[in-house]
Amino acid sequence: MKEYAPQYIKNVVLLGHGGDGKTILTDSMLFNARCIDRIGKIEDGTTTSDFDPEEIKRRISISMTVEPLEWGDYKINILDTPGYFDFVGEVCEAVHVADAAILVVGAKTNVQVGAEKGWELAEKQKLPVLIFVNKMDEENADFEKALEKINDVLSPRAIPIQYPIIENGRFVGFIDIISKKAYVYENNSAKEVPVPSGLSDRVEEIRNSLIEASVENDDELMEKYFAGEEISTEEICRGLKIGVSSRSVFPVMCGATSKNLGVKELLDAIIKLLPSSQEKQFRAMDIKSGSETMLKPDPNLPACAFVFKTVADPFVGRITFLKVISGVLKPDMTLYNTSSERQEKISQIFIIRGKKQIPVPELKAGDIGVVTKLQTTFTNNTLCDPSRPLQVEAIEFPRPWLMLAIEPKAKGDEEKISNGLHRLMEEDLTFRIEKNNETGQNIIYGIGELHIDVIVNKLKNKFGVSVVLSDPKVPYRETIKKKVKSEGKYKKQTGGHGQYGHVFIEFEPGESEDLVFEEKIFGGAVPKQYIPAVEKGLRECIKKGVLAGYPVMNLKATLVDGSYHPVDSSELAFKVATSLAYKKGLAQANPVLLEPIMNVRVMVPENYTGDIMGDLNRRRGRVLGMEPIGRNMEMIEAEVPLAEMFRYATDLRSMTQGRGSFTMEFVRYEEVPLHIAQKVIEAAKAQMTEEEKE
Repeated sequence: MKEYAPQYIKNVVLLGHGGDGKTILTDSMLFNARCIDRIGKIEDGTTTSDFDPEEIKRRISISMTVEPLEWGDYKINILDTPGYFDFVGEVCEAVHVADAAILVVGAKTNVQVGAEKGWELAEKQKLPVLIFVNKMDEENADFEKALEKINDVLSPRAIPIQYPIIENGRFVGFIDIISKKAYVYENNSAKEVPVPSGLSDRVEEIRNSLIEASVENDDELMEKYFAGEEISTEEICRGLKIGVSSRSVFPVMCGATSKNLGVKELLDAIIKLLPSSQEKQFRAMDIKSGSETMLKPDPNLPACAFVFKTVADPFVGRITFLKVISGVLKPDMTLYNTSSERQEKISQIFIIRGKKQIPVPELKAGDIGVVTKLQTTFTNNTLCDPSRPLQVEAIEFPRPWLMLAIEPKAKGDEEKISNGLHRLMEEDLTFRIEKNNETGQNIIYGIGELHIDVIVNKLKNKFGVSVVLSDPKVPYRETIKKKVKSEGKYKKQTGGHGQYGHVFIEFEPGESEDLVFEEKIFGGAVPKQYIPAVEKGLRECIKKGVLAGYPVMNLKATLVDGSYHPVDSSELAFKVATSLAYKKGLAQANPVLLEPIMNVRVMVPENYTGDIMGDLNRRRGRVLGMEPIGRNMEMIEAEVPLAEMFRYATDLRSMTQGRGSFTMEFVRYEEVPLHIAQKVIEAAKAQMTEEEKE
């Protein structure tokens, strides 16, 4: 593959719902560009993009892949992305470095949630979008219905530049709206034919809309249009390209990728209508000056590359995907990582197509490639010439909220599981692992159940460790509701030196989460040197409550009286006496169980608000309010116990067909309802009994 300047490189991300044909479209493009000998099949596991064993087994895309091809005078880097939202992190990576997007929509399934999510991500990054209505060869395919849905759900500015020709219920060709020429497919090529008479009026109607959308972006064309002059095909294309780049118009095309129909025309449209990498700017921070700057791909500037994806391979090591923002990347270069503040030496440079690595002598600004064996470089890092240290704006990943406890099946595999998970976290920033020091559990957070299932399988296949998943333990607390005075007396005589400690402590509800300790000792009933031992004993005691062994909060303890022995008293004796007073006192002080309450914000389409509020109420939640947040979306705010939220990510997706999202944060602890508290206490006591047996 020859070298290309930025104006001849196009980085195009494929977006859409799972199953609408992005992966086969990728293979069809590669086939037409003569990069592969045949178009693969999902069911056979032979596609270029889906080569991972998990993808072949599940017949879905899990990872984003880069598939470079040459078309005419251009290099196109196709970024094929997963359509299932569990793998949204892969889509975020691709969208961040793409120059434009192709949104794939099924002619029969229309705009599904994956297409909506892809559209939103493209909109956030201000990417120009070309829409491809795929699977026109399927029974009940309906281009007009798909177009109507696109206009209703995505944008009324989506206008066809092709219109399908259907004969006897079969997709046989298309009409080029701009040139008003018709083509039918023969032996995988388009042959010009007269425009079917029944479609002339519809084509003219669409063409008028297209001309209006095109001239809006060019003052000269606008004047011609209002003067009633003819707008030429070239002029329509010129205005259309400006409109596509400014996102004021979204061209719609059609085809059937499984039969390689419409793919060549789509490649031509990428060249004619979508912007090159030269037109994409990146926001960056200049480390020296602390000021923000905009970077435009320029091979003549010092080298700067942004890392947008990392793959942890147990055999090859770390594979780093990067986009060259400026300058030229060459082997043996030493670049500065502004995140790790370390230097990295670039060894060999590759472009990657599926699982095939192709060595290249250099990568110019605007291009995408991979390097291996970098030591301190990860996703979202910037590598740059030390003379011009920059930090490119990072990819924003959604926070995962599905929580599960994870532990190894076999004892002794704790280190293997930890190492494996941390390696996988390097390549997937939408899952994380946390150690809950209170419950002792390792908690894995993922986007959805499929996401976590894939991670678990990767752990087994790549790192040889099997795990068990379960719902996390809730970090309950205990407190008291009334004031009591309790005595603790520890007296032990064994013939020699004995032990003696004696305290009276008042326990009452406190204002602070932490223990508040006071002493009101008169006349030296408890000598001053033993008072710190009483406080220390209490701090050890509150780690376990008297109900179910959970930590105690909101407790005030006042040492009011006691006695001592001039010979037998000791710090240990007073700590033991304190423990006795604590257990007896808290048992009499109306102890209760507390649970963490989360502030939950749920973003859903407005037609789901009733169902969501009803579900939050069933989860013992209190709805605090609701407000519109644009695009027919509502934000519902509620307070919900954490115990009801562990699998909410899955349940919300099911209730909203994947359109809902949420965030949550801890606000406070509240008393657990009695009937639930009893079950929690019984379960905790049963577990303590089991642990004692062991």
